[in-house]
Amino acid sequence: MGNCCTNPITKLRRKEKPKKDHGPTTKNKTNKIKNTLVVLKKPTGREILQQYELGRELGRGEFGITYLCKDRETGEELACKSISKDKLRTAIDIEDVRREVEIMRHLPKHPNIVTLKDTYEDDDNVHLVMELCEGGELFDRIVAKGHYTERAAATVVKTIVQVVQMCHEHGVMHRDLKPENFLFANKKETSPLKAIDFGLSITFKPGDKFNEIVGSPYYMAPEVLKRNYGPEIDIWSAGVILYILLCGIPPFWAETEQGIAQAIIRSVIDFKKEPWPKVSDNAKDLIKKMLDPDPKRRLTAQEVLDHPWLQNAKTAPNVSLGETVRARLMQFSVMNKLKKTALRIIADHLSVEEVAGIKEGFQVMDTENKGKINLDELRVGLLKLGHQIPEGDVQILMEAVSIFPLSGIFFFYLFHN
Repeated sequence: MGNCCTNPITKLRRKEKPKKDHGPTTKNKTNKIKNTLVVLKKPTGREILQQYELGRELGRGEFGITYLCKDRETGEELACKSISKDKLRTAIDIEDVRREVEIMRHLPKHPNIVTLKDTYEDDDNVHLVMELCEGGELFDRIVAKGHYTERAAATVVKTIVQVVQMCHEHGVMHRDLKPENFLFANKKETSPLKAIDFGLSITFKPGDKFNEIVGSPYYMAPEVLKRNYGPEIDIWSAGVILYILLCGIPPFWAETEQGIAQAIIRSVIDFKKEPWPKVSDNAKDLIKKMLDPDPKRRLTAQEVLDHPWLQNAKTAPNVSLGETVRARLMQFSVMNKLKKTALRIIADHLSVEEVAGIKEGFQVMDTENKGKINLDELRVGLLKLGHQIPEGDVQILMEAVSIFPLSGIFFFYLFHN
């Protein structure tokens, strides 16, 4: 259900459309409706302000607001994600929050996983108090350095796979590994990279198989699409991240949702275009073994960590991968930030049903049936669909649409990635 360090990102979840379930309500003496929905099983308490002081807003997402938070006793600065119960519109939403909290409590403390400190629940909100991560996103750090090498990528991937290994050892499948779900703890050069989002994670036992399609399309393993998967999917996702880190683009790409799924199923990896000729054979060998379409042949987390490329990470090539890769990563980062802003606008103005109507109604906006829309068409289309959105917010949505020339891809990426 997102994290307490940045704005959450909408994730793909394929199930039958659930009915609204706001939980029971009662009226108090002032005739105000009181939400009696209980989300958490054993919260730390009810009154968060008795222990913590909430400060400035750090981010705003689909389900709530993240605040700077200070412990009144120790003065420690933390992050508090306050999730509005009114935003938890379905039983699935409620279960996602509940399960994420339980999983974060279940996992032992790890230097590369954000720590959940406390949880509170009152009539209106669920508050998750977490370790504060102020060091920024992975791609931003890479771009800011200017000089980006294979050795730097090896260090990042080693950390990600160590997180996967620890999760699997404790019976947790992450199911949504992607660069956006990792933040640096602080702005120091030596800052640890931390996993921050366990909103789609689930516990498993050896031999368990799952059939729910969840995650972010670029990072999905083929067996997820086939609805028969286990923890091996996390290694696939980590392999996709490694591929992106070394060349700046996903290994499986198309202009439609179906096309991306077909590319994943085919699992053909391109090592011919730049910068691959200058990437070491060891790095490419590891990618091929992490992206093996057969989960039985795919490397385990321990086998990835034992691979020569990661065993010798400190001696991996330290030659720049080139400005093209850096520019691609910068574009990827900008795209994600714009998407977060668009999601915030949509969450502020539209209900779940209205969002579904917009996706279906994009053809209404595309008056000339050209697969694109301009600002005027977007504005008029929203009005036709009955959505009153401020002009400034329409401009931001238009910027997001402009990233993808095809209307379907924009909504596919915005709502499902």
